[in-house]
Amino acid sequence: MNQIQSELLNALTKILQTSKNPIDSLTPYISFLTPSLLHSLISSPSLSSQPSTLLSLHKLSLALFPCLSSSPSFLLSLLPHLLSHHKFSESKSLLLSFLSSDPQNTFFNSLIHHPSLSKLKPLLEISVSSYVQSGRPHLGFELFCLLKRLKKKPNLLTCNTLINGLIKFPSLHSIQLGKQVFYDSIKLGVIPQTSTFNIMILGCCLEGKFNEAISFIEKMKEFGCFPDNVTYNTILGFFCKKGRLKEAGNLLQDMKEKGLMPNRYTFNILVSGYCKVGWLKEARKVIDLMVQNDVLPDIWTYNMLINGLCGEGRIEEAVKLKDEMENSKVLPDVVTYNTLIDGYFKHGSSEDGFRLVEEMREKGMELNAVTNNILVKWYCKEGRMDEASERVRMMEESGFPPDKVTYNTLINGYCKAGKLGEAFEMMDLMGRKGFKMDTITLNTILHTLCTEKKLKEASELLNSASNRGYLLDEVSYGTLLAGYFRDGMADKALQLWSEMRKKEIIPSIITYNTIIRGLCQLGKIEQAISKFKELLRNGLVPDATTYNTIIHVYCKEGKVEKAFELHNKMVEKSLKPDVFTCNILLSGLCSDGMLEKALKLFNTWISEGKSIDQVTYNTMISGLCKEGRLEDAFHLVSEMKERNPGPDHYTYSAILGALASAGRMNEAEEFMSKMVEVENFREQSLQLKEQNVKTSEIIEAYDPDSNACSEQIIELCNQGRYKDAMRIFEASNQKGVTLNKSTYIVLMEGLIKRRKRLSKAVQ
Repeated sequence: MNQIQSELLNALTKILQTSKNPIDSLTPYISFLTPSLLHSLISSPSLSSQPSTLLSLHKLSLALFPCLSSSPSFLLSLLPHLLSHHKFSESKSLLLSFLSSDPQNTFFNSLIHHPSLSKLKPLLEISVSSYVQSGRPHLGFELFCLLKRLKKKPNLLTCNTLINGLIKFPSLHSIQLGKQVFYDSIKLGVIPQTSTFNIMILGCCLEGKFNEAISFIEKMKEFGCFPDNVTYNTILGFFCKKGRLKEAGNLLQDMKEKGLMPNRYTFNILVSGYCKVGWLKEARKVIDLMVQNDVLPDIWTYNMLINGLCGEGRIEEAVKLKDEMENSKVLPDVVTYNTLIDGYFKHGSSEDGFRLVEEMREKGMELNAVTNNILVKWYCKEGRMDEASERVRMMEESGFPPDKVTYNTLINGYCKAGKLGEAFEMMDLMGRKGFKMDTITLNTILHTLCTEKKLKEASELLNSASNRGYLLDEVSYGTLLAGYFRDGMADKALQLWSEMRKKEIIPSIITYNTIIRGLCQLGKIEQAISKFKELLRNGLVPDATTYNTIIHVYCKEGKVEKAFELHNKMVEKSLKPDVFTCNILLSGLCSDGMLEKALKLFNTWISEGKSIDQVTYNTMISGLCKEGRLEDAFHLVSEMKERNPGPDHYTYSAILGALASAGRMNEAEEFMSKMVEVENFREQSLQLKEQNVKTSEIIEAYDPDSNACSEQIIELCNQGRYKDAMRIFEASNQKGVTLNKSTYIVLMEGLIKRRKRLSKAVQ
């Protein structure tokens, strides 16, 4: 700076110090002002005691020279003066404004190389919180480390802000950094408060480390802190999300013992948790408990229960609950309608779903992004991808641009339609629109890759996603686990399970169901039962799938009594045994020679009005046939014919096999003839897979004549020579030769084909 500039600087400084309207006093000198001169004025120690003047001067400088708005050194000259006079909000506002247009992090680089850094503790603290607020908590962490190296004790607010920012940032690595800040800040002399511990507990829960989360409650005592409702509600919320309701109950008890009364949010968490696992009676009890404690249910409470009812397919009850809400002066909102619309679509009543959409419009409710996403999801579910795309276009026109959920739904739709290429294109578009691929996107693609048996690609995607810092969940691992088991790769599945546990990712009941089912399918029964006991120890609540799988295992092992014990526990837990449960138990009883008990269960099931299917009938018919009780079997076949769908090829195979085994050839032939007459007996229902034919064949002893005749008949049927096949069939009957079962099925199929061909010729 030359002498003239120096004299001008001194003159301007004096004017700013003494004038009542300092900025107005600069008007005559505007033409002489330059960026460097203004920078010198801002930095002047003489003006450091006049923060208001400095703020006005900063505003004037940016107006005269916009280039100064991108100068980190200019801002760095101003902020220390402002902070020394406790102008924290003004300083933070200026810094946030600068950071919003500083993608190259020039301010950060200038700050860490500042010559007087050791004197800038307040600036470092405010910079930490500003970087967190601007979505760059990792730079805030670097500044915290700088404070640590300078042995400067940050204030509690700075630490809490940074820990919170790191823990809520979508990266597993960030949570670890948050924990590091917590422990390092304590070493620097910062005394954490309950709010600090609550943030740490949230981080542990996000990692699935619930024991560590609970240990922080005890750790609070060391610093004179006490848990509050937020502390318990955080852990309760995650316990309920994971279905760990037993542990949630224990924690609620601990909460009460510490003198904390559950608030509405606590009750709502429990309602949500019970609804999630289908314990709707318990959810209702919680609502009753709320009323008893003068905590009135709110719209959120009702919406959760409506969601639970819809999830169970109990849509009409959910609609009645909506009416109950209105009677209680709690008006249904867009969430209520969205839940009911989604429920109708999921359970096959799309007309009612669209009717509710119209009802929303009539009541002046605007369809929001969620409503539109539900409609997109329904079109995708129906495979109507063109209409799904059209709905997305309409969303954009209505001011609801597609969000992450929309893109994930479309990706899922394309995957289910077998259009993996379009799914990847949608992922690219999602990225171009600024949406980061999240766990849902990853899991959707993983599922498709596994379905198409591209397990290597699925494994690579899982590993690369983890390396890039994405938060993988139990669904990510469970999807690949299921893929490995389907492909018979048990070792890889168990290896992946171990990897998942090492990373302390807590398996949900769905993931446990996957590994239990996979182990059962591969004959590793003991390991499957061990996993079942493990999930119980971990406080998880088994669902119908879990029980059915283990019941099936016990039946397969001949431990039918244990299977029924488990069935009874299932009922105790308010889980309704379904037709699959019934079929498994019937099969177990029949296989174990307990036909009378099977018949008793069968009749009880029907008398209680519970649903049965073809498998139920076929299991009983097969059991009766094996015991030689053909008349009872015929009675069930007649009963079956009155139902829809009626008998199938398994039904007739069992009857024919029993007749053949009993040597009742005339009846077998007569039975086949009757079957040919049945109009609704479709040709395709007789197409037996090789495995099923082999399973149904029970040949008491090797008979060369039987095998020779059977082979001849099958060969003639394959050539369409059904008359010749029938001649050999009749001749074998006269000679007393017993044909194997598959021969009867093939001959029966041939006769039906011949009848159809003749009918067409007559027409």
